[in-house]
Amino acid sequence: MSAEDPLLPQHPRVKNVTRDTPHEAGDRVLSTRDHSVIKEWARLLSAEPATGEASGSGPATSLTVTDGGTGLRFNFPGIARFREIPWEEWLDHFNRYDLTFVFETAGAGSPPSARYRIVPTQELR
Repeated sequence: MSAEDPLLPQHPRVKNVTRDTPHEAGDRVLSTRDHSVIKEWARLLSAEPATGEASGSGPATSLTVTDGGTGLRFNFPGIARFREIPWEEWLDHFNRYDLTFVFETAGAGSPPSARYRIVPTQELR
């Protein structure tokens, strides 16, 4: 999948996984609501939970954010553009607004992919 390819296809039927769901090597794009899967993905990429929105823990960033209104994102090493927030706040928002984490898996022998989207769960039905 190249950088120009959308992470979600026109008909977003992506396999939903949990920490207990085996996935096959051919599964390039997966979705999850499982907090442990999201945290493991972030750990592998040294990504930190962040937001561009104002919340109880701080102000909005001055960046224009085009994320479909979810308000959640990640900061990656060397690219900390958004306001870091604790996992508890990130996951509370994720659950409260019924969001799903969609991510690209690594190919065999490849490093983990940093491509992801956070979308309303209803968009995947």
